[in-house]
Amino acid sequence: MTHVVSEACIKCKYTDCVDVCPVDCFREGPNMLVIDPDECIDCAVCIPECPANAIYAEEDMPADQLAFIKLNVELARADGWKSITKRKPALPDADDWKDVMPKIQLLER
Repeated sequence: MTHVVSEACIKCKYTDCVDVCPVDCFREGPNMLVIDPDECIDCAVCIPECPANAIYAEEDMPADQLAFIKLNVELARADGWKSITKRKPALPDADDWKDVMPKIQLLER
């Protein structure tokens, strides 16, 4: 099993999780982070660090977020989605978007 970044990360991209990841499994896109399942060691230290509550263990994904399991795999391997290993500022209006759902239509690839 691995951990998965859900829809709640879109338009926020808080990077608190990146600081605590011992294996550098996060990949950064224009307005979201994802977890590379080939790198994740299922340690769960990232879950409590996320201000948007966007990270779940794969087996704990809410039913309406199951598509993000496949999406994390796809985007972690996509061109332009590079490894992120150091914390950086969230998107400027992240706090405004943190509790907004749905927002899959706003995902930038």
